Amino acid sequence: MVVGGAQAIEKDRLAQDFVRFAVESGVLRFGEFKTKAGRLSPYFFNAGLFDDGAKMGRLAEFYAQALIDSGIEFDMVFGPAYKGIPLAATVAVELARRGRNVPFAYNRKEAKDHGEGGTLVGAPLQGRVLIVDDVMSAGTAARESIALIQAAGATPHAVVIALDRQEKATENGQDVNHSAVQYVRQQLGLQVCAIATLADLLQYLQQDDGSGVSAHHERVLAYRQRYGV
Repeated sequence: MVVGGAQAIEKDRLAQDFVRFAVESGVLRFGEFKTKAGRLSPYFFNAGLFDDGAKMGRLAEFYAQALIDSGIEFDMVFGPAYKGIPLAATVAVELARRGRNVPFAYNRKEAKDHGEGGTLVGAPLQGRVLIVDDVMSAGTAARESIALIQAAGATPHAVVIALDRQEKATENGQDVNHSAVQYVRQQLGLQVCAIATLADLLQYLQQDDGSGVSAHHERVLAYRQRYGV
């Protein structure tokens, strides 16, 4: 019980540190943003704004620590085009720095008909593959990655993402009672590791540290009450 409690505290601390880092980096923003599902969200997470070496290095540290804490085992990492490509590369570098050297690969959106050809770049896909991405809105990138991995004869094993929005997915334009993460876990059978969740974001927004972030708590909470799972 003590060990489990200590692990929970460390996980919570990692999540809070990550949310703070994302806000301070301008990656996690507040306002009014239209999602892929057509919802007006009071917050937006754009991993493309981790746009310099220092931010990417710190981001990779968060991914690596979350993976280590999760206990998920894997043989290589895969980054779906496009945002997953730098994520997979930097996470592989950070894991190697921590003594866990694993191969990585990624895909192209369009097949190359010269040079090495094909849609896959990097190490051959084999063994248990970990998919590295930023967020999971509909699970589309995960399904595409799973198909590529299986076609190569490897096993799609797990997904790691930066933020789990914990909100209802949509199917044929209608809300359903599960999130994309829950779908990937329950229907596709993959483990999912998230550095932080919407619940962690709400916990962060409850603080009053003089930064003004607490002003967004009520709107984010209302959004979760309406669309959350």
